[in-house]
Amino acid sequence: MGRILSGIFRGAGNRWIVAARLLGVALLAGLILLRIFDPVFVETIRNQSFDFYQRMKPREYQPLPVAIVDIDEASLEKYGQWPWPRTRMAELVEKLTAAGAIVIGFDIVFAEADRLSPELIAADNPALPEAVRAGLAAMPSNEVVFANAIARSRVVLGETSVRAVTQGRAEQRPISEIPFAAMGMDPQPWLLKFPDIVQNLEILSANAAGFGVFTVVPDNDGIFRRVPLIIEIRGTKRLALSAEILRIATGGQAVATQADAAGLQGIIVGRVLVPTDPNGRVWPWFSPSERARYVAAGSILSGTAAPDAVKGKMVLVGTSAVGLEDYRATPVAAAMPGVEIHAQIMENILSKQFLTRPNFALGMEVVLAAIAGLAIIWVVPLVGAIWAFALSVLFIGATAAGSIWAYIDRLFLIDATFPIAAMITLFIAMATANYIREEAQKRQIRGAFGQYLSPALVDHLTAHPESLKLGGETRPLSVLFTDVRGFTTISESYKQNPQGLTRLMNRFLTVMSNAILEENGTIDKYMGDAIMAFWNAPLDEPDHPGRACRAAMEMLARVRQLNEDRRAELEGSTDEVFREINVGVGINTGQCVVGNMGSDMRFDYTALGDTVNIASRLEGQSKPFGLQIILGGATARAVEDRMAVLEVDLIKVKGKDEPEQIFTLVGDSAARASEPFAALKAANAAMISAYRSRDWKGSLDAADEMVRHAGELGLDFEHYADVYRTRNTYYMANPPAENWDAVYVATDK
Repeated sequence: MGRILSGIFRGAGNRWIVAARLLGVALLAGLILLRIFDPVFVETIRNQSFDFYQRMKPREYQPLPVAIVDIDEASLEKYGQWPWPRTRMAELVEKLTAAGAIVIGFDIVFAEADRLSPELIAADNPALPEAVRAGLAAMPSNEVVFANAIARSRVVLGETSVRAVTQGRAEQRPISEIPFAAMGMDPQPWLLKFPDIVQNLEILSANAAGFGVFTVVPDNDGIFRRVPLIIEIRGTKRLALSAEILRIATGGQAVATQADAAGLQGIIVGRVLVPTDPNGRVWPWFSPSERARYVAAGSILSGTAAPDAVKGKMVLVGTSAVGLEDYRATPVAAAMPGVEIHAQIMENILSKQFLTRPNFALGMEVVLAAIAGLAIIWVVPLVGAIWAFALSVLFIGATAAGSIWAYIDRLFLIDATFPIAAMITLFIAMATANYIREEAQKRQIRGAFGQYLSPALVDHLTAHPESLKLGGETRPLSVLFTDVRGFTTISESYKQNPQGLTRLMNRFLTVMSNAILEENGTIDKYMGDAIMAFWNAPLDEPDHPGRACRAAMEMLARVRQLNEDRRAELEGSTDEVFREINVGVGINTGQCVVGNMGSDMRFDYTALGDTVNIASRLEGQSKPFGLQIILGGATARAVEDRMAVLEVDLIKVKGKDEPEQIFTLVGDSAARASEPFAALKAANAAMISAYRSRDWKGSLDAADEMVRHAGELGLDFEHYADVYRTRNTYYMANPPAENWDAVYVATDK
């Protein structure tokens, strides 16, 4: 065990795992101690699992030489209320003996004189004529009649133990002990002990063949599961009624006990070794209550019983009458006549079908719980929740199946509830420790990245913290840059109020960031008033160009709302002057290297590549063209079939030799489907086509037409049109060379 425990912690570099395993081992030790002390609730759960087994597969009833002569409702109705006169009981004994009963055992104690005995009637009725009283007194007492009937048969009288010394008796009669032989150790220290016993009248006891205790002690939950076959009363050993009937039926031989240091192992009665628990109790393997066991006492008295009803059988006399309240709750029945419990014990012994709770059961259950518990403690911190759950289910299933197999195949009562409860408890504890550890990691990651990355990226990182390492991958991205127009002017107006500028920028960046994050974008960085973001990393986003474009339009809408809100807030203010915020956006799509880049001390999740550089340059072109959103060619071609996109120009951005066809985004799918946009697109195309064809006049006319259609859509394209007006006017006066390719070379970033 020491090597196993040390192995649990060997190589565990994570303090969380070590702490969780220490907690698990401590919890396992506590559970094992709990089982050893075995409080009531633990015992009750274990016993109820054994009840389930008996209900699942009860013993099949087989006709055996055991019969119950039942003082039932019909018998009481015919022969009068209970108790019956002893003369009737004598008649019942004589008729049972004549019918061939081997032994008659009474699940009844006759501790008081019969009030219907003739001498008692005479003594209690002094008004009777003297002759009548004398005649009654001369008659034999009912006890004598019953005692004579007992003497002529083989009768085992029932007795009941009591938990306190019986008060009010003139004397305590000695208890006669039947012959016992001890095999192994003396069983006395282990026997259930009772201080006193309720015996039958001495005249009856003197003529009986034996005496058996019908004491049946319920478990703490009121269920009668175990019956003591041997108990100690006033220092004297006494057999249970069922065992004494069998002893008398087999010749009245001595009873042998087998015991060792762990307690009783069994009792040999009727030449059969009956396994018991350490205290001498037997676990009856119950069958459902069966009427074939019963013979009505009234039918015996009236002679109407079947000829073979009791012939060659051991007879138990008891009652199933509801009013006499001799009912007990058993594992297979909520209410079973007490006499039937004794009958079923006799059937168990005769058929040699015993439920046993082996002495090794506790040790085996504890070892099983320890092995499975240590396996769970070791495995759960190393694997995912699904695999850990699967392992625990495997252990639990194997334990339950083994316990059921032991019951069905061997009639062993092996407790599965404690090992299973221990496994479940340990699994929950270890899984909870894992959850706490993972949540701590997630809180760290969310605290570090939650303000800068999209929720999808944060979720990805919290689920896969191992991805936080240096390196990158090449994949297509849509990259967005945005910047505030005239930020220098805005910041200068806050020279005396730097806190106000900070509040403004925080407010501005919040609305811009929310628009990006709501479209599952990743905010790469803030650069003063500028933002860089991208889509399709770290999680796949098939429509990354569309999401980037929708985010750009939403950013513009929220900036407009921010301006309106601030204008209303600052109206009449003397502390702060309203400055309208205008932004430009550039979006480009293409291959990038994306990943965690930096040093071993600090790194950022970022994107690099030509696509990123061009996106930055495109944002810079939004100002000279007077347009708010500039798209690269790849982005425009990806969304032009569902968004309102217009070609702008063919330019060489600063630092690039290859020309880039650029576009602008002016609306969503509804705008694209409108007639004004169709007219705007046609006029814009005409302006650009005429310009590239050197039709300077036609391009100027088309520019005016374009501005007019833009106005119908609520767009201010005057600045954009002026770009082409300026070019057309210049080239009208200074025609370009013959090899002119209409590519504009940008001189600003």
